[in-house]
Amino acid sequence: MTGRSLLLLAAATAALAACTVHRAGPAAAVPATGITQWRMIATRDDHRRVRDWRKAWVKALGQARPGHKREIAAEGRLLDPDAALPDPAPPPGAYRCRTLKLGARGGTGLDYVAYPAFRCRIEAQGDGSLAFVKVDGAQRAVGRIFPENSRRMVFLGTLQLGDEQGTLRYGHDQARDLAAIVERVGERRWRLAFPYPHYESTLDVVELVPAG
Repeated sequence: MTGRSLLLLAAATAALAACTVHRAGPAAAVPATGITQWRMIATRDDHRRVRDWRKAWVKALGQARPGHKREIAAEGRLLDPDAALPDPAPPPGAYRCRTLKLGARGGTGLDYVAYPAFRCRIEAQGDGSLAFVKVDGAQRAVGRIFPENSRRMVFLGTLQLGDEQGTLRYGHDQARDLAAIVERVGERRWRLAFPYPHYESTLDVVELVPAG
């Protein structure tokens, strides 16, 4: 693992180690420990996004299919909202990841975009969660993946931009907060699905396959 990867993984752990929960009163700091803590950690906005993941998926496919039916079909289970398999946790290690954006936000932009593969990593944490970090690119997701049920996990994190070395604390800037469901869709294939991301699209899907 490179020095940069180690720094990003450390940031992933630290970013949610002192998460903020937004409530009617003063914000309360909640430690990111325990396998069910994502519900206590998540902001109200991210609770809503995770809750409405399927609604976002159906809407995004409806936007993208008219002009990109062949591309969507070629991705198979990756873009099928009901394709989740048991045992959703991706094992620790290096991954090759790629992002697909479905459905343009605000009536502008493209309804289907597939980006080239990038590097990312998964690392086990002592509290039952996993750290996830996108290593490459100008927009890098950094955060943690928490167990939810036998077919789904939940990712909470923040967006690191450009040449930034530090990572914003989750909940500090809503525009940078990230929330996704994590599922296994093949023998060695996982996905992070981001419903209603704050920029560009209705749904972002990140495919993960082991790099080795």
